[in-house]
Amino acid sequence: MTPYEKFKSQILKKTGIDLSSYKERQMKRRIESMIKRNGKKDFEEYFQLINSDIDKFNEFINYLTINVSEFYRNANQWDILKDSVIPSLLEGRSTLKVWSAACSTGEEPYTLAMVLSNFFPLSRIKIQAYDIDDEAINKAKLGLYSEKSITNVPDAFKKKYFDQVGNSYKISDEIKKCVEFKKFNLLKDPYPKGYDLIVCRNVMIYFTEDAKDEMYKNFNGALRDKGVLFVGSTEQIILPAKYKFKSLKTFFYEKYI
Repeated sequence: MTPYEKFKSQILKKTGIDLSSYKERQMKRRIESMIKRNGKKDFEEYFQLINSDIDKFNEFINYLTINVSEFYRNANQWDILKDSVIPSLLEGRSTLKVWSAACSTGEEPYTLAMVLSNFFPLSRIKIQAYDIDDEAINKAKLGLYSEKSITNVPDAFKKKYFDQVGNSYKISDEIKKCVEFKKFNLLKDPYPKGYDLIVCRNVMIYFTEDAKDEMYKNFNGALRDKGVLFVGSTEQIILPAKYKFKSLKTFFYEKYI
């Protein structure tokens, strides 16, 4: 067993995260940079560090899960969601069941809440937002963001739902109440069911083809008939019919039976 294989085994046992499901060259390079940053000589020394120091362990998980996000990322795609996808999903329905999978630090589910506010009062919006990283979830619950991260938020929503705090911007409690955060491992935990819309963007690119294959099947199973999966701008599904999806719009896939 190579040092990296041993490290992967130790991490799986400690956290339930299977590093074998991530693209190896990319992931190994990221971990090696953490080893160097912390002044350790190899995977074994680094594991001993994160196994004994909770702050270093949290740092590792946060770095591992690549929390890079912003509000209304690829804004034109959110316009398609608002102008075309949601109206279609609402045909014959008075509400929508929505899941933000791998929600990172909250920008995505909070964006969803703002988009849905065009159709419902906030009191009727409930979004489930799941991520594997406790620290990211805590940041999401805090709801404090940089000026750069809110650049694409429509001006009316900036004025209505954000308060400036120093150089940062705090999202309103009204929007926060629309989102329920929970820890979740997309590679391991059983997927919830019955969703009209699942948003999982800019995450799949980090996984192996085998892992993606399994996740697309699981997302299909989590959607109701004609429910929609919304993916990131570099994550178009090749041969969506393999997973019982059809392309609705670019980056939007509808479940069929």
